[in-house]
Amino acid sequence: MTPILFLQRVFLTFGMAQILNRAANLSLLANIFLFLIKAAVGLISNSIAVISDAINSLTDIVSSAAITYSVKVSLKKPDADHQFGHHAAQPIAVFIIALFAGIVGIEIIKESIQRIISPQPVNVSLAVYLVLAATIVIKMIMSRYQSRIGKVFESPGLKASAIDSLNDVLASTISLFAILCVELGFPYVDGIAGILIAMFIFKSGYEIAKENIDYLMGKSAGDELILEIANRALKTEGVKGINELKSHYVGHKFHIEIHIDVDKNTTTKDSHDIGVMVRNKILSLPDISKVYVHIDPV
Repeated sequence: MTPILFLQRVFLTFGMAQILNRAANLSLLANIFLFLIKAAVGLISNSIAVISDAINSLTDIVSSAAITYSVKVSLKKPDADHQFGHHAAQPIAVFIIALFAGIVGIEIIKESIQRIISPQPVNVSLAVYLVLAATIVIKMIMSRYQSRIGKVFESPGLKASAIDSLNDVLASTISLFAILCVELGFPYVDGIAGILIAMFIFKSGYEIAKENIDYLMGKSAGDELILEIANRALKTEGVKGINELKSHYVGHKFHIEIHIDVDKNTTTKDSHDIGVMVRNKILSLPDISKVYVHIDPV
């Protein structure tokens, strides 16, 4: 069975909320498992590269836990205190994760520099190779899975997790290379690998923060989406023109405010119906969650 066919069957079986929660929970459990086995072999081997990789998995646990909770919150229906929904929960959680990743990265760099200046003995065993190899395979599978679910349901949290999982593949590959170098008689490579892994942690934090800052700051829609919105409004029967069009993020989707021109001789009911048609056409776009239509008689 192909991955696409599998996902199609899953989507038919479960609702959106169940799939998002399931994806977030699977990520959390996988990261806990990887952290435990990497922390064990890292402490036994005394490799800063493997220890850094384990700490990287610890940040993933924090990330997965935060995303799991934020996904549940974001899927809640609007209430009296949050009348436009809870869509901002995921961007807020992801931004906090990015800050946490930066702090962890700095601490790893400090320890890695010490290891380069004063290399420490590393106890290499078969278990180290097996754990790192398993991490690479598991994280590759996780990244593809998270990316597919994140794109289908436009989930910033899962999209961020997919990026992070891919970075983890590269980080574990570096750890594996460092262990090989240590066995070949180059102990300082262990410290260099620790710094490189810290760079991946920084990179992951930066990438997920960059996109979600736009969500939190209420950035406006791009020109392509604005043009599509305008075209849909102008092609609606009864619309004479557009005199104002604004947009901003609320959570990870856009709220739109549009002022349309309608013949002043049009009845109130017909003007209202025109506004409803415009609103429905714009709401059919996947990136739009709310549309406000103001009618100006001309």
